[in-house]
Amino acid sequence: MGQKTKTIIALALPVQILLVKWLSSYPTFVEDYYSNGVYSYISRLLRTLFGWIPFSFGDLLYTALVILAIGYLYRHWKRIKRKPLLFLKDIVVVLSIVYFAFHLLWGMNYHRQPINWKLGIEREYTVDELVNLTRYIVEKTNQYQFELTGDTVSPVHIPYSKKEIFSKTEEAYGNFAKQYPDFGYEHRSLKSSIYSVPLTFMGYGGYLNPFTNEAQINGITPKFRLPTVSGHEVGHQLGYSAEGATNFIGFLVTSQSEDPYFKYSAYNHALGYCLTDLFHKDEEQYNEMVATINKGVKENFNELRDFWEKYENPMEPIFKSVFNTFLKVNNQKDGIKSYNSVVGLMINYRNQQLDSP
Repeated sequence: MGQKTKTIIALALPVQILLVKWLSSYPTFVEDYYSNGVYSYISRLLRTLFGWIPFSFGDLLYTALVILAIGYLYRHWKRIKRKPLLFLKDIVVVLSIVYFAFHLLWGMNYHRQPINWKLGIEREYTVDELVNLTRYIVEKTNQYQFELTGDTVSPVHIPYSKKEIFSKTEEAYGNFAKQYPDFGYEHRSLKSSIYSVPLTFMGYGGYLNPFTNEAQINGITPKFRLPTVSGHEVGHQLGYSAEGATNFIGFLVTSQSEDPYFKYSAYNHALGYCLTDLFHKDEEQYNEMVATINKGVKENFNELRDFWEKYENPMEPIFKSVFNTFLKVNNQKDGIKSYNSVVGLMINYRNQQLDSP
């Protein structure tokens, strides 16, 4: 690539940033013409291209790029020291290309209309509404725990393989799409990440590769949690970027699945968010609610806690801080706290369903 071409690509970076910033002011335009237009075709194409591969092509792509970058630095170190400004321009060129590809292939979804706009529900709620929802979620979690184990003290162990869970996730989306056609999911591209252990050290249950549209799942996560994690990542594939939105989508899809293990996973996951929120807003009600939870459900929570504690490390807060900044830069003002907005969405969706004739 010639220096003139590199200069043009490098100068395109600030232009792209301004263009994305401008488009972010028109979420309905992004919703109609990108998320429900261009992106829907890109997503299906990428899932068709890479979904059939049994391993994570995106993980291998990242690995190859890192190796190539290290090799480039090693081979050209002397030239880099002699002409640092040219090297800096090379970095800006790479950033410009990556920025363009990221926003074309997935990233513009950060600037679409929020999920509550699409479903016609609010986000705000009262403490009383939170208490009522938490009580309901406790009842449903206890119900499915007892149904699956035959007692109140045994934790739930999902008998499916990861591949079966991924397949059942696709089925669950198909079932959900009967009510909400916009959430139809075809050409499954849902895989266990090659880097599941590093993901665990960073504190993540999965991620979407925006360049290959593969939904990457942390494959060593306790299995009872995998259905909701899979549902969450497929929500990203369908173009929903906000973490609270994909938590909500994952809950709706798995809770309305025909499989009782998926239902338990959905309510158990939702219960964690509800209890955390309730603890901060009414500790007395929180303690009363915890006392009504089946021991088997608590054992699953202990299993999850022990899993994450096993991989705790000093770097995890740094990774979370970086991701928090990334979310804020990409139109999620609450950053990593946006995961918890699922509570308001669940409350208002349930109120909507209860008010429906």
